[in-house]
Amino acid sequence: MNLPEIGQKVAILSFKHDGSVHREWEESTVLAISHQYVVIANRRTMVTEHNGRTWFTREPAISVFFEHHWFNVIGMLRQDGVHFYCNLSSPYVFDDNKMKYIDYDLDVKVYPDYTQRVLDRDEYARHKLKMGYGEDIDIILHDELDFLVKMVRERRGPFARGFMEEWYAILQHQLELEEGGE
Repeated sequence: MNLPEIGQKVAILSFKHDGSVHREWEESTVLAISHQYVVIANRRTMVTEHNGRTWFTREPAISVFFEHHWFNVIGMLRQDGVHFYCNLSSPYVFDDNKMKYIDYDLDVKVYPDYTQRVLDRDEYARHKLKMGYGEDIDIILHDELDFLVKMVRERRGPFARGFMEEWYAILQHQLELEEGGE
């Protein structure tokens, strides 16, 4: 598999199952690469929606993209702790300086106390019919949703205590260096 390099600036591009562009994050920095995942960070990054509308992210975000799991995890450090937003998606592909994946509508929001909420089941049901996800995709996504919920409950991977905070510290150090600090 083609992989980015640590420190490389990349875009993040999500598609829908029918191949249409869903959303693009303009610039993120690769912080780590392993045989299981890639960690990417961004701050005040421009996001372009499928309809051309643009906006900027409010806080720094650490994103974890998996090579073999059908989801990605975004951690946002706020005053009250880390908030997670998890997208059920295809595993990532790195191509043309972009992290690419297919967004499959279902999302899991995880709060600092680790309570969680599955979002957008109605959108998933509509798009499953409209875009023809197929039974194989449906089974994979529901299995991965169960696995993701279990990861959160057991506080493993990106949900382990300190995981996101450690990456935030690395991001903060890198930003200080880029801004001329020591």
